[in-house]
Amino acid sequence: MNQLIKKSILSITLTFGAVALLAPQAVLAHCQVPCGIYDDSARVNAMMEDTKTVGKATKIINELAGKTNAQSQNQIARWVMNKEKHAQSIITTISDYFLTQRVKSSQKDYTERLVKHHTVIVSAMKVKQNADQKHVDALQKSIEALEVYYKHEEHKAHTIK
Repeated sequence: MNQLIKKSILSITLTFGAVALLAPQAVLAHCQVPCGIYDDSARVNAMMEDTKTVGKATKIINELAGKTNAQSQNQIARWVMNKEKHAQSIITTISDYFLTQRVKSSQKDYTERLVKHHTVIVSAMKVKQNADQKHVDALQKSIEALEVYYKHEEHKAHTIK
């Protein structure tokens, strides 16, 4: 009977995880209409917050690894889903906000910007695939490399009065 309960719990956990990953995700990136209201530094800061969350999730997943009690397994599942959500938020912000609206082929350093933004996407993907702090560190460094392009002072020029 105990084995049957374990299989049921595992089945429910896997089903819940699959449903959560396939469910539509809310996109918090700024709209794609030409409104002219941009706060690029706020987006960078939000990605850094997501990176901190991913880092905490990675740390806790590693602390709980190997524990077989139901509470630890439940917490691992929750932290994995949380890590996925925040890494995906970074990918969405880069794709739907920066690459579609802020990186333009007319920029003299277009290729450099494109490579740096793509590096963030790849780093976030690796964070999703792994539970190793080195991938979180790489993600943080890749986002920090974008800060030079998106300073807070530049946002003031786009403020509506």
